[in-house]
Amino acid sequence: MFHKEGTKTILLGIIFTAIVLLLSDTFIETIWLKKSIQIAAFLLLIIILQFFRNPKRTVALNENHILAPVDGKVVVIEEVYESEYFKDKRLQVSIFMSPINVHVTRYAISGIVKFSKYHPGKFLVAWHPKASEENERTTIVVENKTFGAILYRQIAGALAKRIVNYAEEGMQVIQGTDAGFIKFGSRVDLFLPIGTPINVVLNQKAIGGKTIIATKG
Repeated sequence: MFHKEGTKTILLGIIFTAIVLLLSDTFIETIWLKKSIQIAAFLLLIIILQFFRNPKRTVALNENHILAPVDGKVVVIEEVYESEYFKDKRLQVSIFMSPINVHVTRYAISGIVKFSKYHPGKFLVAWHPKASEENERTTIVVENKTFGAILYRQIAGALAKRIVNYAEEGMQVIQGTDAGFIKFGSRVDLFLPIGTPINVVLNQKAIGGKTIIATKG
């Protein structure tokens, strides 16, 4: 399965590959050069297809769990001051996505969307300390009775040129379902209440909708 956000890019990739194959067969007589160009075109198409893959996952809904919103590597676990919405100290857990990861964003908990805002910005590398404040990003807050309000922030990386966010204020959302997409390399930050028991460690691989980031109760 492929994500709907990749439909246009995948179609263009298929058309481009077909044109390259046709032109190379017609105008290039040198066998090794023809094959090299054709292989390169196929590899580019494969990269596009794997980037926009959207694996279907069975999510075990649990109101006492905060699930990973994305696939990637846990790169930050620390207390920070969250200045946009809470304006107090929060526990930040950040997951970095490389270009080879699945880039679907999923809701970490079920609840009501209390806040959703897009911020234009820079395209610093996603692991840059200032990326959370200066890069193109979206900030979304979901609230439920178990954890209260938690915030997640989609952050564009150096290659990401479009953040897609489906969350709108007032929406009732379900844990593990599709919350958006970030194209070509990025990061997602979670901001949780201080004292929330964390179930992951630095450099751990996280799987969106599967890995339990934190628990309560």
